[in-house]
Amino acid sequence: MTRRFISAAAAIGAALPAIAQACATCGCSLSPDAATGYSSGPGWRVDLQYSYIDQSQLRYGTHSVSTPEVAALNDRGGNQEVERDTTNRYLTLGVAYSPSVEWNVAVQVPYVSRSHSTYGAATTDQIGPSNLSGSSFDALGDVRLIASYQGFLPTDNLGVQLGVKLPTGRFGGQNVLTGAQVGRSPVYFSSGPNAANNQTVDSSLQPGTGSTDLILGAYYYQPVSQDFDAFINGRFQVAALEMLDQVNANYRPGNQLTISAGLRYEADPVWTPQLQINYTHKAPDQGVLADIQDTAGDVVYVSPGLTVRLDTGLQVYGFVQVPLYSDLIGYQLFPRWTANAGVSYSF
Repeated sequence: MTRRFISAAAAIGAALPAIAQACATCGCSLSPDAATGYSSGPGWRVDLQYSYIDQSQLRYGTHSVSTPEVAALNDRGGNQEVERDTTNRYLTLGVAYSPSVEWNVAVQVPYVSRSHSTYGAATTDQIGPSNLSGSSFDALGDVRLIASYQGFLPTDNLGVQLGVKLPTGRFGGQNVLTGAQVGRSPVYFSSGPNAANNQTVDSSLQPGTGSTDLILGAYYYQPVSQDFDAFINGRFQVAALEMLDQVNANYRPGNQLTISAGLRYEADPVWTPQLQINYTHKAPDQGVLADIQDTAGDVVYVSPGLTVRLDTGLQVYGFVQVPLYSDLIGYQLFPRWTANAGVSYSF
């Protein structure tokens, strides 16, 4: 059990899809490699993960707020955006190759389906269908490349990851035609007053960030009993090269730290219940095109799940993530829960 678990543990951080682009830290922080228990020995591994995140609750700090409460800020002369809902669906394809037990290389390709609606900077009397703007798109996101090494200890249970996120997704910002110079025009509002003004969607809601990011990660594994496996991993992502548009307005996504820890109960060879705790910290976005006030915070999820082994090398899994704690800077849309499902095949 132990050798099977740790043999591909170098991919722990590699398959964490950093998709928290639609709010401070509401994206999927699940560790899918820990979910499937890893493949044994050198070879290939293909993963397909689906994540569903419905941001339907406005929150500020550690508590929820109502739409009228946010709109009342504008009644008093403020300029606070009053968002209504953002629904995210992510399909992430991961392909990894291990030439040996110590080394692993992986690529993750996300496909993003997102719908978003907002009242803009509406006052209380303007909250209604006539002031509701919306957008939706289906597009390629930002591709990630990860290299991992775990040859530090004889048991191969301590490893590091180094990777890069590429600006392959469309990107842009409010009222600025960004991305066109590289053939990837940004997403615009498709309905409501913002559509009439030919306005682009916020930078944090685009399929990509336009930045090239560095990814640093580490993991450690330790069996805790005959039937339980435990792990902890962390990943830090920072923008190294940021997006510049045609008028030199810029956008730099905030640095992000994700830490996951969990237990797998391995008494049954087919059914594997498990539990993860996922923590994410995100710093504010920066730049002219950034929503600096509403893009940062800390979130802790509890993620119960189940993995089923269907055949040699073939597994499926499902998880539900429930927020235990959130401390968000600004007024942000946040999910009450998220769902993750996937299939993994090693050969």
